[in-house]
Amino acid sequence: MEGLLLIIAIVLPIVGGILVFLVPWLNENRKDRSAFVFAVMMLECIVVSLITLDSPRRLVLFEITSHLPIALLSDSTSSVFSLIVALMWTVSGFFSFRYMQHEQNERSYYGFYLLTLGSLMALTLSGTMVTMYLFFEMMTFISVPLVLHTRTKEAVAAGIKYLIYSVAGATMGLLGIFVLTPNLTTPYFVMGGSLNLQALTISQEALLVVIFITLLGFATKAGMFPMHGWLPTAHPVAPAPASAVLSGVITKAGVFCIFQMIFYVIGPDFIRGTWVQTALLICATITVFMGSMLAIDEKMLKKRLAYSSISQVSYVLCGLFMLDKTTFGGALLQLVFHALAKNALFLCAGAIIYKTGLQRVDEMQGLGRRMPVTMGLFILCALSLVGIPPLGGFISKWYIAEGALGSSMPVFSWLVPVVLLISALLTAGYLLPPSIMAFFGGMVDGEAVSTLSRAESSTVMLVPIALLALALLVLGSMPAALIDAFSGMANLLF
Repeated sequence: MEGLLLIIAIVLPIVGGILVFLVPWLNENRKDRSAFVFAVMMLECIVVSLITLDSPRRLVLFEITSHLPIALLSDSTSSVFSLIVALMWTVSGFFSFRYMQHEQNERSYYGFYLLTLGSLMALTLSGTMVTMYLFFEMMTFISVPLVLHTRTKEAVAAGIKYLIYSVAGATMGLLGIFVLTPNLTTPYFVMGGSLNLQALTISQEALLVVIFITLLGFATKAGMFPMHGWLPTAHPVAPAPASAVLSGVITKAGVFCIFQMIFYVIGPDFIRGTWVQTALLICATITVFMGSMLAIDEKMLKKRLAYSSISQVSYVLCGLFMLDKTTFGGALLQLVFHALAKNALFLCAGAIIYKTGLQRVDEMQGLGRRMPVTMGLFILCALSLVGIPPLGGFISKWYIAEGALGSSMPVFSWLVPVVLLISALLTAGYLLPPSIMAFFGGMVDGEAVSTLSRAESSTVMLVPIALLALALLVLGSMPAALIDAFSGMANLLF
């Protein structure tokens, strides 16, 4: 059946999540539940890989009206985002099998973990604005229990904040959908956009205001200023593997919606050179700098990583908002490498918490001698976020800076590279000193490091982190395939 794989990619994890809740033996036996969840995630990776290898395909599920179809679409864009979602979800899920043994409510965690995967997959395979909005909202509501997991007062407050910000952002996005729908030549996503400039129902000036509100609304999920407040509150309170996908993957849901709106609905030419482009670049560059500054002063490790995500995801937005082929490629490279690095860093934080109970940066002194492999991988991923070659973070930042310098944008042609450079130095300032202290600190609370017991992570925890770190090294050293793929996408969209 044509398009069957698209349906399977969405239904498989959703059915898996429902079964985790309903089937008694999956609740009673941890090993069976882990095996079942892992099987679902691996099958999901296979299905998504098959979709990627297939030719571009659209599947109309049903029509609310003739102008509001609910449809799925598989093309190069959906392939990039869906592969990131499936792979990162599987790696973090594998880590969960050991980590969640010291948490309560495991069935709830795995059930909502799979349900969130299904809703995210539906979002990345959306073929119309309405479909995208419906699954965007679905993903928000289903992922809230991951933030609320510990049921503490702090977690409940963080979950409410996450929900309020997300719904507010989605409502801003919905405004754009209302206004744009009657001004399109087709309700389906089309490369280059489908805005009907010859028959607009409102003035171009009013439409630009709506577009700005819409893109700012979807940028809420990506943590862009001024809609960033939920991220450093929600991410740290979730279990570490959930924090990893919240920070490394779910933030990309906002990027995906912005991507689709600019390149598949509005068209980059309509925004280029307008005040909307300038305003979005101002917000993105402020976010890059602000996130790094806030991270430096933060003492809690997971919250410091959350602030880092605010900064690093806005690297992607800077690249997209420049509306340039080279920065576009750099943005997609940053999308991939940030997901790898940030997932790995949150998993490292989880391994540290699981084995030692330490959660503060100033408690990491001497930790490298107790957990040498974990902290070695932490440093490797931290270097990628800083942008040290040959790790992946270097090549993505290089392309964004190179594209900005070669663009004709006044001010931002030099401001974006300068902000990226300053942010890289700040990233080194908040990630590298604790890493160095972990290996070269000599005393911990007056006790010699050499007298402390080893607390290395288990293999189940180390393997996912090592795979992510290896991917950063290999793809960063040999990025030609990714660069060619993203350059091909840029040629089609610009």
